[in-house]
Amino acid sequence: MEIVADYYQRFAELEARGVSAIYEDWGLGVARDVHVQSLIAALPRHKQQANLVFAAARSQGAPLDGYDVFREWLNSAWTEVVPVIMARSTQTNEAARCATLLPHIAAIPGPVALLEVGASAGLCLYPDRYSYRFTSAGARHDLDPQDGPSAVVLDCALSGPGWPPVRMPDVVWRGGIDLNPIDVADSESVDWLEALIWPEHDARRERLHAAAGVVAKDPPLLVAGDLNMQIADLAARAPRDATLVIFHSAVLVYLDVEQRRRFVDQVSRLDAVWLSNEGSQVLPETTAQIPAGIKLNGDLVLARDGVPVALTAPHGQYYRGLPTT
Repeated sequence: MEIVADYYQRFAELEARGVSAIYEDWGLGVARDVHVQSLIAALPRHKQQANLVFAAARSQGAPLDGYDVFREWLNSAWTEVVPVIMARSTQTNEAARCATLLPHIAAIPGPVALLEVGASAGLCLYPDRYSYRFTSAGARHDLDPQDGPSAVVLDCALSGPGWPPVRMPDVVWRGGIDLNPIDVADSESVDWLEALIWPEHDARRERLHAAAGVVAKDPPLLVAGDLNMQIADLAARAPRDATLVIFHSAVLVYLDVEQRRRFVDQVSRLDAVWLSNEGSQVLPETTAQIPAGIKLNGDLVLARDGVPVALTAPHGQYYRGLPTT
C-alpha cells in the first residue's frame, strides 16, 4: 500500500496542484488513508491510476466535495465503482493537443495522412478542422479552417524557437489505433470521456462535445487492437502519395519498457514523420537530448523523429520551443 500512497501523493502534488483543487484534495486524502489505499491496492496495478479511479467514481455519482465526503461515498459505493474501473480505461481525448502538434504537421508540404496511436475517439485527428488562437511575443495569431471559423477554438501560447503556423495542413486520410475505440455516436462512451475530464474544467467539457460534433460529420478509420500489433498494417493503408504522420500524446506511459522499445523500433522503420508527445520519463533517450538547465515541471516532451523540439502543456495550453543544436 506504500506504493499506492506514494503514487497518489505525487499525483496530487505534481499533476493536480494548480490544475484541479478537488483532485488535489482527493489525491492527498488517499495518500494518508490506509483503508482506501487497501481498496485500490487490490486492483490490478494498471487499474490503480488516480484518473481512472476518480473518473469511475464520478461516473457513478461521486459528490464533488471534500475528501471526507468523497471517502464516505466511495466506501458505500465501491462495489459499483470497481466494475467500471475494470471495464474502462483512461482515454482522455483532448482536442486542444492539436494546437501543439499543428506547428509541425502544418509545416509538411503537400497532402498529409494522419495516424494516431491511442486515438480514443479520434478527436486529435482533425487539426485542420479546428480554429486556433496562438499568442506569441505579445501578439495574437488567428488561424481558421478554409471554410471559416470552427465551433472548436483552441488557445495556445507559443514561446522559444518556433513559429505560429500560417496555414492548415492538407489532411487527406485519418486513421487511429486504440484498445477500445470510442464511437462519438455512442452517448455512453462520450459520457465516459466527459467523466475523464477533471471536475473544474468546464471549458474542456464544452470542447469535447464540440469536437465530437466535428468527428461525427466525417468519422475516421479507427482500428481496435494493441498498438504494436496494428501499427504496421494501419500505416500500410495510408495513401502512398501523402506524407504519413504517426503521432501520440500521453499514450506510451501505459506500456511497459519492453513494449515501448518495440513500438519505437517499429515506428522508426516506417516511412513516416513521427511526433511523440509524452511525459519526460516515458522516452528517456529523447528526454536526455534536452539541453542542460531546462527544467521540466510536468511538461510533455514533444519530439519529431526522436529529437525533442518543444515542451508542451498536457492539455495544449502552451508550446515552448527548445533550442536546436
